[in-house]
Amino acid sequence: MVDMGGFADKAKDFAEQHPDKVQQGVDRGGDAVDERTGRKYEDQVDQAQEKAGGFLGTGDQDQQQP
Repeated sequence: MVDMGGFADKAKDFAEQHPDKVQQGVDRGGDAVDERTGRKYEDQVDQAQEKAGGFLGTGDQDQQQP
């Protein structure tokens, strides 16, 4: 059986040590969702990306404001 608690702890530690890499992954994942859905959920995806950036402390450094 997989120890999900240990996995979560490792993921949290990685995110704390490398927030820029995690944010890059979040951005790429969101961009992939936008592409596959024809940007139908773009606003929701952008909100999720921004919240992840806030959690990581990276903000939305490369997102353009309207």
